[in-house]
Amino acid sequence: MAPKISRGALLATLAGNTLEFYDFITYTFFAVYVGRAFFPTDSAFASLLLSVATFGVGFLTRPLGGIWIGAYADRAGRKPALLLTIVLMTIGTLGLCATPSYASIGLAAPILLVVARLVQGIALGGEVGTASSVLVESAPPGQRALYMSLQSLSQGVATLGAGLVGITVALALTPAQLASWGWRVAFAVGLLLVPVGFYLRRALPETLPSPTHSSAVSVLGAVIRNHRRELILVVLVTMCMTVSTYVLNFMTTYALTTLHMDASSALVAPIVVGAFTIIGAVIGGPLCERFGRRRTMIVSRLIAIVIVIPAFLYVVHVRSVFSLAVMIAVLSLVMVPGAVAALTTMAEVFPSETRAAGISLAYALTVTIFGATTQIVITWLIEVTGSPLAPAVYIIVTSLISIGAMMLMRETGDRAEHLANQRIASTATPSQ
Repeated sequence: MAPKISRGALLATLAGNTLEFYDFITYTFFAVYVGRAFFPTDSAFASLLLSVATFGVGFLTRPLGGIWIGAYADRAGRKPALLLTIVLMTIGTLGLCATPSYASIGLAAPILLVVARLVQGIALGGEVGTASSVLVESAPPGQRALYMSLQSLSQGVATLGAGLVGITVALALTPAQLASWGWRVAFAVGLLLVPVGFYLRRALPETLPSPTHSSAVSVLGAVIRNHRRELILVVLVTMCMTVSTYVLNFMTTYALTTLHMDASSALVAPIVVGAFTIIGAVIGGPLCERFGRRRTMIVSRLIAIVIVIPAFLYVVHVRSVFSLAVMIAVLSLVMVPGAVAALTTMAEVFPSETRAAGISLAYALTVTIFGATTQIVITWLIEVTGSPLAPAVYIIVTSLISIGAMMLMRETGDRAEHLANQRIASTATPSQ
C-alpha cells in the first residue's frame, strides 16, 4: 500500500529538481556572459566554449553523488537524503552566484566557479533518484506515470521561471549592466526556493520500507550484480532524452551566437521551452498509462527524428522570435511525453531496496556522459561544420541508438501487467 502523500510533500519532493533545472537553465542562457566574466579571451568562441565546458564540469561529480546519496537514501531513508541534497545545492548555487569575476580576483574566480559546480553535481547526482523513488512509491496503482510526470512538469516550471526572470532582467538593464552584474540576479532568485524546499522536506513522509543494506558498498553491489542489464539499457534509453533536453536548453545561446538575435528575443526560448514542457508532461502521464511506457517512448522518438531537421531549417531561414518559438514548442510537445515514459521506466525497473541508488546511478551516468558534453559538442560542431543544423543531426544520431535500447526494454506499466494477467486467466483450464 502506497503511503499517502500531501500536496505539500509532493512540492517538497520536487523542490530540488526545480532548483536544479532553474539553475542549470539560467546558466545555459547566460553562458555568454558567464564566459566573459570568468574566461576573458581574445576569441568570443573560446570564451563561450570555456563557459559551456565549466557547465559540463558540474556533471563530473554526479556519479559520485548518485552512488553516495542514492545509497544513503536506500539505507537511511528518502527524507534525510533529500534534506542533504538541498543543503549541498544551496552551497553550490551560492558559490556560483557570489564568486567575483576574473577581473576582480584573477585565476581564483574560475577555480571557485568550478568548485561550486562540482558541489552542485554531487547534490544533483542523488537528487533525481531519491525524489523519483518517493514519487513512484507514493503513487496509487495505475498512476505511477502520472506521478512521475511531475518530474518533467517541475523541469518545465523551472525553465519557465528561469526564462521569465532572465527576460525581465535583460529588459530592465542595459547590455553593459547585464554583462557586468545583471546575470547574477537571475541566479540569486533561485536561492529563494531553498528555505521553502527545506522547510517542506522536513515534513516528508518516509516511503522506504525497512532497509535491507548496511552500507553504500552493499547497495551499489546489489545494483551492479542484480540489475546490470537494466542499468545499461536505462542509460542508453535516456541518452537521447538528455541530449534533446540540453539542445532545447541551449537554444538561447544558439539564438544569440548562431542566429544573431538580440538578447531579449533570444530569452524567449526558455519561456517557450518551459511552457510546452509543462504541457508535454501533462499529456505524457496519461499517454504512458493508456499505451504503455515502451510504446510512448518509441513513437515519441520516431516523430522527433522525422521533424527535427525541418524544424531547424524553418528557424534558420526565417530567423524570427515567432519561428524560434514555434520550433521549440513543436519539438517539446513531441519529445516530453517520451521523457516522461523514460523516467517512469527508470523508476520501475529497480526494486525498492535499490531503487534510489539504481535511478541515481543510471541518471548520473547519462547526464555525465551526454548532458555534460551536449552543449560542448554542438558548439564545436556548429563552428567546425559551419552548419546551423548540427544540433538536429546530433539529436537524430542519439535517437536512433536509444530506439534500439527501447526495443530491448520490457514494458513496466500496470496496463501490461493487467493484459498479461488477462491472457493467463483466459488460457487457464478450470479444475474438474
